[in-house]
Amino acid sequence: MIEISIVCPTYNEEKYIHTCIASLVRQDIEKEEIEVIFVDGQSTDKTVEIIKEYQKQHTWIKLLNNPERIVPYAMNYGIQAATSNIVMRIDAHSHYADNYVSVLKNALLKYDATNVGAVCKTDVLNKNAKTLAIREVLSNPFGVGNSLFRIGVNQITEVDTVPFGCYRKEVFAKYGLYNPKLVRNQDIELNKRIKRDGGKILLIPDTYCTYLARETYQALAKNNYQNGMWNILTVYYTNAMDSLSLRHFIPLLFVLGLIVPFLLSFLWWPFGMLSGLTFVLYFLLVSIISLKAFMSKKINVFYMVLTFFVLHISYGVGSLVGLKRVLFKQV
Repeated sequence: MIEISIVCPTYNEEKYIHTCIASLVRQDIEKEEIEVIFVDGQSTDKTVEIIKEYQKQHTWIKLLNNPERIVPYAMNYGIQAATSNIVMRIDAHSHYADNYVSVLKNALLKYDATNVGAVCKTDVLNKNAKTLAIREVLSNPFGVGNSLFRIGVNQITEVDTVPFGCYRKEVFAKYGLYNPKLVRNQDIELNKRIKRDGGKILLIPDTYCTYLARETYQALAKNNYQNGMWNILTVYYTNAMDSLSLRHFIPLLFVLGLIVPFLLSFLWWPFGMLSGLTFVLYFLLVSIISLKAFMSKKINVFYMVLTFFVLHISYGVGSLVGLKRVLFKQV
């Protein structure tokens, strides 16, 4: 009897899908109790081929097509196809501790929660000076905020959101499916809906998953540009400011702190000093953080400083573009 349905959206994940599926094969739960539903957004690489190879060995792996290609549709197709009354959402860019599925399933039932999740660590597939700096920045509270699922907890803690949730299927009948308008932030927005209506979301300390980060500055910038833009669009499409948290808009304030005084300096030159001061203070702060990382972990200072800039500037510019799209009715 299937006790838990695991849904995983995919699109061009051939670099990561082996690691993801291998971690699912190692799960300590009996395999006849699970089904893993990959919902593919018409990948153009070998993602589907790789999944089908695993299907030959593991009958609990299933594959669906997602013609709309984006994550919320994939999740909704997977939820509707799920044969269990417990649904877990996972990500192909991640791999999972051997007890991940069993711990979250048991916690969901034991604590009568609406949604449970675990700490999400950050790592990279290929380790060198640059990628280790990227990993360090994406694990640093100044880099990505202070969400408890990134920092970690020592005891079961009620939180606002978790990255890859485990739900009773009835939750989606009560709170609704994933919002199909949201290319990004679908999980956060769903969790905000749950919390807004009195649901209970728990972060469990007894297991973890590991997210595999982008390893080039181009890929990092592209991903965070999209994240920043969709922060603004998420608020617009949901018509609710609390669909996200304040930390999601800090990079936008940083970029505005650089751009606005610079533009005003053409009217009165001292404004340019404010822009320069913002840059200098930011540079000093990330330099101090990077030096500490070098002293404790031998992380390359240059790559860390550069990663902070790429991360925050791309994120902030994305939010600025999202704001422009909303203000000028380009959505």
